[in-house]
Amino acid sequence: MNKLTRENLIYMFMSSVLVIGGYWFLRYAYKVADSAPFSQEIVLVVLGTIVTILITAILLNKQTEVELKKEENIKFIDLKTDIYLQLFDHLEQILLDGNADKKDKIKLRILAHKLAIVSSPEVLTQFEDFLEKFATVTEDDLVEQTDSDILMDELAELSIFIRKDLIGDLDHRQGVNEDELAKQIIDNSETFK
Repeated sequence: MNKLTRENLIYMFMSSVLVIGGYWFLRYAYKVADSAPFSQEIVLVVLGTIVTILITAILLNKQTEVELKKEENIKFIDLKTDIYLQLFDHLEQILLDGNADKKDKIKLRILAHKLAIVSSPEVLTQFEDFLEKFATVTEDDLVEQTDSDILMDELAELSIFIRKDLIGDLDHRQGVNEDELAKQIIDNSETFK
């Protein structure tokens, strides 16, 4: 359930005052305007206009709030995706070059800091496991074929968690079996071993 914000409380108060005040005003206006032919209808039109304006303002405010949250979420997902792709691109370059020099390791550390800002805790944990393997296999700065295979296996595991972080809710809504998906990702990674 949504928290009652100060703004919502103000709108609720205004609505209550309008309804109660409108009721008493309408009652008074009906008694006073009883003798004039169209005065009761004019009172009803004015009251209806006020209520319509208030309801429209409340609905537009809520719609604007929802749109802003949606836009914020889209930008955050774009930022996450961009950082994850930077990580994959950097690792691809290391694996293709066959070495991981000091600059590559520094860039990987910078990417680790970027991941710390946007990633889920599960991704960070899996990334830590990946970094430990990476540090072990690149102690000599060389990435041989066996080292590359080890890193690709770890990267496949990391990809599973990144996918969950980015589109896990969508997979869940569509009824995707997480275990089968994880197995498929690992099998795809092992295809060219």
